[in-house]
Amino acid sequence: MTSISNRRIALMALVVLILDQFTKQIVFRSLRDGQEKIIIDGFFKFVHWNNTGAAWSMFSGNNGFLAAVALIALLALFWSRHHFDSHTLGGQVSLGLIFGGILSNLIDRVRVGHVIDFIYFYMQRRGGNEIGFPAFNVADSAICIGVGLIFLLSWNNETAPAKPAGP
Repeated sequence: MTSISNRRIALMALVVLILDQFTKQIVFRSLRDGQEKIIIDGFFKFVHWNNTGAAWSMFSGNNGFLAAVALIALLALFWSRHHFDSHTLGGQVSLGLIFGGILSNLIDRVRVGHVIDFIYFYMQRRGGNEIGFPAFNVADSAICIGVGLIFLLSWNNETAPAKPAGP
């Protein structure tokens, strides 16, 4: 792997990390813990929710364990990055998104003892109850987009017609 590939991955990871930490600081300064601000009534609001679990708050209360899992995943992905199309721009972007997202959420787990989630989409039911998608943050989005890109790149490589042998 070339140093330009590594630099692109690191740059994308840094952009994600800075954007995620910046948006979390805005939430931290603008909303009290547990507070919500409706942006589009019945559809979207900013929240300040603390998550000591993983996605959908699974394994809630296991922040230390999940921080260790995140660190191991980050190291494993770093050492095996050459298996994930890291020589292409798409692979570099996807790995940078994943690395930046994991690292930023790991920083939260170590620094404040939980991940700050603040983006919440929901629908209002007739009885007044909400049904919603779990709250998330920029880092979560980056991880999901990066994983999706890797799947697309892998699928594209597998379904591409074989190149004919040389003359």
